[in-house]
This record gives sequence, C-alpha cells and structure tokens, in this order.
Amino acid sequence: LVIYIPFVLSGFYSLTKWNGIAKEPEFIGLENFIQLFSGDKGFLQSLLFTGKYTLLFMIFANVLALALAVLLTKKIKSANMLRGFFFIPYIMSMTIVGFIWKFIFSQGFAKLFEMTQLEFLNLSWLGNPDLAFYSIVFVGIWQSVGFYIVLYIAGLQAVPQDVQEAAIVDGANGVQKFFRVILPLLAPSITTCIFMSLTNSLKVFDIILALTKGGPGSSTYSVTLDIYREAFQNNNYGYGAAKSLVFFVVILVLTQLVLKGFKSREVEL
Repeated sequence: LVIYIPFVLSGFYSLTKWNGIAKEPEFIGLENFIQLFSGDKGFLQSLLFTGKYTLLFMIFANVLALALAVLLTKKIKSANMLRGFFFIPYIMSMTIVGFIWKFIFSQGFAKLFEMTQLEFLNLSWLGNPDLAFYSIVFVGIWQSVGFYIVLYIAGLQAVPQDVQEAAIVDGANGVQKFFRVILPLLAPSITTCIFMSLTNSLKVFDIILALTKGGPGSSTYSVTLDIYREAFQNNNYGYGAAKSLVFFVVILVLTQLVLKGFKSREVEL
C-alpha cells in the first residue's frame, strides 16, 4: 500500500504535466524524460555531487568503522563504554544532527577561534562550496559510523579463535594475521556494510537540508534534494516523478553491481 501503489502512480505522473493542484494531470508522454536527458544541468550537477559524496562516505565510513571495531574488540577496560559512545549519534535524528553541527560550524568554531586563534576554525565551513561538501561528508560519517562499528564487531567476534591461533603458530605476525586470516573471514560483514553505506549515502537528504539547504548557491544539492525541490517547491510533480524514476534505475543498477561483485569475492575467498 505504501510502497508499490505510490511507485506505480509515480510512473504514471512521470508521463504527465501536473502542478499538484489541478484535478487532472495533463498527459504529455515522454517529454519529461526527453527534457531530462537533453541536458538538465541541475540534475547532472546533483548527480555528480551525490556520486562524490557516496564514494567518500563508503570509503571513509567503512575504513574508520573497521579500524575502530578492531580496536574495540581488544581487551581494554573502556571498550563497552566506547561502543555506546560511538553508537549514540546513530540513534539521533539526522535532522537534529544537522542542526547541531550547523550550530558548531557557525558559532561553536567561532568561539573556539577566539580562544585558540587556530586558523582552520575561522574558515567558512558552510559558506564555501568545497568546504561545505566536506562538512556534509564529515557529519554523515560522524552520525552513522557507530552502526557500521556494530556490524564489524559482530563479524570480528564470529571469526573462529582456533583459526587465529593456528595462524600465530604458523608464524604470522599481527598484520599478516589480520590481512590474510581475519579480513577474508570478515567478507560477509564487509559486503553488508558496503551495501548499507552505498544505499544510505545515495539517499542523503535530511542532513543536507538541515546543514546547507543545498547551498551555497546550488553546490550541495543531492539528487533526492533536487527531486524534492522540483516536485514540492517548483510544483512540477510530473518532472520530479521522472527524475525519481531515473534515479531509482541508477540506484538499482549500482547496488546490484556492487552486491554481485562483493558476493563473488566472498566465494573466491
């Protein structure tokens, strides 16, 4: 009811010209798709932004989460407390996280600059297009890394202890044991985390809306935010629906390729 019927209706509206108010949408066939593929610079820019964000988010979120998970599975006294500490941001709303960091970037850093005179604190983190992009990536990773840490910890704890002991007996040092024994056995967890980080980063929306609202200018518009702007701000529901269907196909192809690639890698390992 809440997924398939709206999805079918979106397919119908993508073939129409409708402002969301008129009783009957005007059927225009494939004109929305022709307009989209003939060179919609705004959509292409948002697609490029989303691709860059997804790539950086996937790499840094997974590398950082795996490194922290390895650290937190060691026998240290504060391990349980640190696990909870890293997981707390994940249970918070992304909108709330966005507003918290917007305050930190604008006013918090300004106060710290007055106290420390560190130049990087005085930069326009949300006013400069390049810095705004990296600020969004940083906040996205900060909010979600705890979730991936939990998944990696579960995978690390499932690695048989006798296999690790056998590697040590065979003369493997810590680095060799991790890369040649633990990491291959961690392949299912890596596949899950890569897949989850891919889908979550492609759908990025609320954190951008809270932090920059797509600015400065239109430099931080993601595809989802561009679709939202087209449909609910420009009242062009037909064109917005066409964009959403194209983006659905992009997500479907990317996720299937990544999932297939990592699954085949699991079999080889």
